[in-house]
Amino acid sequence: MQWQLTFLLIGLCEVLQAQELRVNDKVTGNLLQEALLPCSFVSADQNARVSQAIWFKDGANIAAYSPALGIKVKDSDRIQFVNPSDTSTPLRITKLLASDEGKYTCEVSIFPEGNFKGTTQLNVQAVPQNSANVVQVVAGDQEMTVATCTSANGRPPAQITWQTSVPGNVTTDMTNNTDGTYTLISNYRITPTWTADGEKITCTVTHDGKETAIPLKLSVQYTPVVTIEGYDDNWHLNRKGASLTCNAQGNPPPTIFKWTTANGSPLPPSVHVNGKILYVDQMDENVNTTFKCEVTNAIGSRASQQEVLVREHAMLTQTNNAGAIAGGVIGGVLVLLLLAAVIFIVIKRNGLHSAKGRGSYSPKTRVFGTGKPSQEFNYQEDSELDRPLKGTIPPRDSGLSPSLCEEDDEERMDYKVLEDEEEEEKFNEVGPMLQLRPHPQVGSYLDDDMESQTDGSIISRTAVYV
Repeated sequence: MQWQLTFLLIGLCEVLQAQELRVNDKVTGNLLQEALLPCSFVSADQNARVSQAIWFKDGANIAAYSPALGIKVKDSDRIQFVNPSDTSTPLRITKLLASDEGKYTCEVSIFPEGNFKGTTQLNVQAVPQNSANVVQVVAGDQEMTVATCTSANGRPPAQITWQTSVPGNVTTDMTNNTDGTYTLISNYRITPTWTADGEKITCTVTHDGKETAIPLKLSVQYTPVVTIEGYDDNWHLNRKGASLTCNAQGNPPPTIFKWTTANGSPLPPSVHVNGKILYVDQMDENVNTTFKCEVTNAIGSRASQQEVLVREHAMLTQTNNAGAIAGGVIGGVLVLLLLAAVIFIVIKRNGLHSAKGRGSYSPKTRVFGTGKPSQEFNYQEDSELDRPLKGTIPPRDSGLSPSLCEEDDEERMDYKVLEDEEEEEKFNEVGPMLQLRPHPQVGSYLDDDMESQTDGSIISRTAVYV
């Protein structure tokens, strides 16, 4: 029993697959053109025949076909069957209207199989007519429409966007036309200034997935913007080739250039005007004034002024000063480098002396006639710093009390400890000053502070003391 049921289901599936009604799920037609809605029956049974075919729009009967009874169509001027047969009953709609859009169902009766039906969505579209233009405005402080973009008679309605570097606002109005189409008008609004004149703006219309870009340039009318060029603040007596140029831009373009003085007095006799250029024929004290250039176009007039100072002598230009400035900079850098080198050497040498420690020295004395030192400067270690240096010759009797002599001798024998190189150099300079010149006659009269040596030379008793 189970296998019999299985074979029955397989056979039913084969029958269903062999019999079907074929239609298009979606058909798109353009407004006022035509659309074809296919409907055909496929069957494995050679004896299967269409006994009746009916087309419905949104549930309402609009056309019927029967091989036995013929054709019946409500709007025969625009709707008709196309070569109906036992297996095919396609429907054609001409002069499409927006109202033709909707769901169409093809229902077919097949003898002996039964009834079959399929549904098609018909869409009616209209390609819009797109255009854009700029609106010429005059610069002011009120917001105005400066560009308009239109997408007319489109179905479905299009979308409009703007691209520009000029900030503004967008207003869009849509109109439902009587034929089922839509018209969109989009305005771009700004507060117009002269800087917006000539700026690029693009209107982009998007319809049915397609984009149409329309580029434009804004047009803002304004009175001329005036500037004066040519004065370099170095006009001096007897200068040649000086001039002033009156530059102006405006919409519409400037047509009149007028040179005067700011106080209304006539132009100096040493200048002359050619269009927008004022030439100085002779640089004198009369040119020492304020010049005014007034420019006019169809919108209005605007002026600019240039004060001129005529100097007695030419100023040093930047080119002339360049060498002096460069020399000063280089000299300053060299001084800084030299100073840095000196500081480096001093720091380095002080570091070396600090590493050796402190010491004391004894001065050199030279003996008359030999030029040989009787005592040399001796470097002593730190351990000897606390011991006083003793002279080799006792002090003479000066008649003073012993205590005073001892104090005097102690003061003379105290050597100042040298802690840096500068004090050492000063100390070394003392030695040559203590050298005694040879006496012209050995054995002649000696000063009280001189003492005769065994080798015939004489040395001062106080020469060994500092």
